[in-house]
Amino acid sequence: MEQLRFEYEAGAPARRHVLVGVVGSGDLEVMIEPGEPGRTTVHVTTSIDGYGRVWDAQLNRVFSAEPRAAMRIRIHDFGATPGVVGMRLAEAFEALDDALDGKEGA
Repeated sequence: MEQLRFEYEAGAPARRHVLVGVVGSGDLEVMIEPGEPGRTTVHVTTSIDGYGRVWDAQLNRVFSAEPRAAMRIRIHDFGATPGVVGMRLAEAFEALDDALDGKEGA
């Protein structure tokens, strides 16, 4: 298992916790909680050693697109592909946006 850490500029803290995916399913789990203002940290626990550059490239694409809320994100993968990583992060961000828009549980 390899542990990776990344940091990105961000805005105000996220307003809630989010959990998407299930690591035991051969997929990927993303857990989000509010972070420190101005900073998002991403901690990745991956079952594939030596993929730090792949994670760096994928996360840079996600976090360079638009400013996001400040979050602490923990990702546990099970050998997930970059496409699954992007999909799970998008799902988590959508859950955060739905909570802000009052759509939670709709």
